[in-house]
Amino acid sequence: MVEQHKKALEKQLWNIANALRGNMSADEFRDYILGFIFYKYLSERMDIYADELLKEDGIKFDAIDENTDEGKEYLEAIQEEAIDHLGYFLKPSELFHVLAQKGENGEFILEALSEVLNHIEQSTMGTASEDDFNGLFDDLDLTSNKLGKTEKAKNELISKILVHLDDIDFLHHETEIDVLGDAYEYLIGQFASGAGKKAGEFYTPPMVSKLLAKLVTMGKDKLRSVYDPTCGSGSLLLRVAKEVKEVGNYYGQESNPSTYNLARMNMILHGVHYRQFDIQQDDTLEQPHHIEKRFEAVVANPPFSAKWSAAPGFLTDERFQDYGKLAPASKADFAFVQHMVHQLDDDGTMAVVLPHGVLFRGAAEGHIRKHLIKDKNYLDAVIGLPANIFYGTPIQTCILVFKKNRQHSDNILFIDASQKFGKTTNQSYLREQDLEDILNAYGDRNFKKHFSYVSKTKDIEEDNEFNLSIPRYVDMFEPEPTVNIDKVAKEVKVIDKTMVDLDAEIYSFCKQLNIAGLVGE
Repeated sequence: MVEQHKKALEKQLWNIANALRGNMSADEFRDYILGFIFYKYLSERMDIYADELLKEDGIKFDAIDENTDEGKEYLEAIQEEAIDHLGYFLKPSELFHVLAQKGENGEFILEALSEVLNHIEQSTMGTASEDDFNGLFDDLDLTSNKLGKTEKAKNELISKILVHLDDIDFLHHETEIDVLGDAYEYLIGQFASGAGKKAGEFYTPPMVSKLLAKLVTMGKDKLRSVYDPTCGSGSLLLRVAKEVKEVGNYYGQESNPSTYNLARMNMILHGVHYRQFDIQQDDTLEQPHHIEKRFEAVVANPPFSAKWSAAPGFLTDERFQDYGKLAPASKADFAFVQHMVHQLDDDGTMAVVLPHGVLFRGAAEGHIRKHLIKDKNYLDAVIGLPANIFYGTPIQTCILVFKKNRQHSDNILFIDASQKFGKTTNQSYLREQDLEDILNAYGDRNFKKHFSYVSKTKDIEEDNEFNLSIPRYVDMFEPEPTVNIDKVAKEVKVIDKTMVDLDAEIYSFCKQLNIAGLVGE
């Protein structure tokens, strides 16, 4: 029943988004539709929570008169409880369904809506949840001309969105929080796949997320902490949580302000308490916010071959100083790896998606790769993924798995999953069977023809000079059948002798029949 409700909700939300966005690009409209969904979620959660508090008094939250002394007294008490439990507060007049009803009646609601969104943020000022709600609705610019050329047109569009969303019962049961969260994830994915790289840059395809999550949680049923230094919309952090019974705390950092807001909304929509997550907005390499912490699970899908300053001062930064060289300014891939390794706890596992070039590029990157393998001995596995599985780029990628205390300290596992994929019209994707094959190979750590190979670390150094290119270790193609020249020559001789004998028999037969023309007489 829950799955059916989730599917219906996904379809409903995407239909609303498609029908109402008009000429606005998908990634622009995304901020509005997701922001209003979040406002509705906060509103319904507030309404349900307040009704529960008021149950003994036999009254409903939205029936409280805010202008009477008794009403004000009720609201003051409810606000105190709500701030502690939910992290925010809404008055009855600020509830989603109240504004949606006004909009449906043709009233002008833009100013009131803007005030409500500001009040949600203001209600958290000076409390423990302030950082988690600060600027959360900054991307909902209700004055933008993209919503319409006139105030009337803008009001009509916003009213339509609110009325359509108001028809959906998001939180009829507390157990369905994740249903809405998953539908929200679905919507983020739809915008990402429909809008190319601009919207897809913060979104990791679901099956890749699932693979990363399963790699860092293998053999565990709970985690003290999980960290993503380029967390995007937070989907990867939440995917890790689905693989275990319990996660203590979630940490992340995101440089894009809009995506940073999405990540915080996503956490709350999935029922993660504001005290359990710490998502920060800044460039992780230049301004890391969690540098003193160490995490049991570290996952990331950093921007491929991004630029960074690579300033000489980083050579004394504790994240990079052991290596002697910095990742090139034009390719920050290994800088992200070094940062993540630094944040990884001694008993933790780290899995990161990177472009294939990190496996074999030389110069500073080759130097860093050698240090990670030979000196630190942290690299546990290299997994090659199919091309064209990320939105907006056909590039082939790999997953590197790192552990500081490796059980298999004298070898590295190579898996070639480049041919393990399904295909839609213009996108490849990992299937459940592909995922299972990869995880089985990682768990078994055995040789499998054309798929997996366990290489001794000394062989990686002596035979391949720390080049991790997967075809050097895993035979990716069926070998051409070997041709036995001597055998073929013998067979040709037999055929030649047979033809000579056959010619002689034909000549003899024709001569007997005295057919002069045929025998050359």
